[in-house]
Amino acid sequence: MFSTLTFNMQNGQLWDDASPDDTPVDLDASVAFIQEQDCDIVFLQEVECGFEGGGQIEPPPNYEFLRSRLPEYDAVFGYPLKNPLELPFGLGLAIFSKTPLRSFSRIDLPPADIRFEYAGIERRPSHRLLISAETEIEGRAVRLINTHLQAFFMIKASSNDHREQRDLVEEELRRSGEPTLLAGDFNSSPEETLLAQFGEAGFRTAQADQVTWKRMPFVVDHIFYNAPFRLESSRVVPTKASDHDAVRAEFSFV
Repeated sequence: MFSTLTFNMQNGQLWDDASPDDTPVDLDASVAFIQEQDCDIVFLQEVECGFEGGGQIEPPPNYEFLRSRLPEYDAVFGYPLKNPLELPFGLGLAIFSKTPLRSFSRIDLPPADIRFEYAGIERRPSHRLLISAETEIEGRAVRLINTHLQAFFMIKASSNDHREQRDLVEEELRRSGEPTLLAGDFNSSPEETLLAQFGEAGFRTAQADQVTWKRMPFVVDHIFYNAPFRLESSRVVPTKASDHDAVRAEFSFV
């Protein structure tokens, strides 16, 4: 049996119920939370902070800090494509694994052709990203996929009407003939059909009942798995280290 965790870490910004948008960044709290869970595989979203103008710092500072503090893990990271009209929110994906990672790849997920206003500026949604790597667990090759999809409900739209990102992820799932885990922040509101779509591709979520986002009562964070795995346990892990709670799941091989 092995353990997994998916965690949208909101670039290290803490959560306070009384003042959620005025809290400091504390990467030590992110590290402490990850260490406390002590999972074999960790999927992270919103590792870095986006900037007006679309700037991206190289090397990614938060990711490098996490790597230095979590030396027992191998790790990979990816930024999405730059957007000159980027919003100042979290971006960037990482996978941390206690077993060596190999065959890193990335797939860009194009934005929908939608316009919306933020801070008095007309914006276009940013590209999103899917990253993938392989590892070996108990002598078996396992594919690990991490993604963070567009939150259409935040701009008065729905991924049911703009399926491009979902469909690209589904294509990748259908190509995967090996044991595969897909984790991330899918930003799916209750009426959207993402779970059914991925279910038709042979992937079930570890849990869909308990809310994972503090700002709205939505289950947006998931760990999906395919038929070679048996889900042994799953739970949502509360934390003040982000505006998301984490999802933890234990698996064995069928």
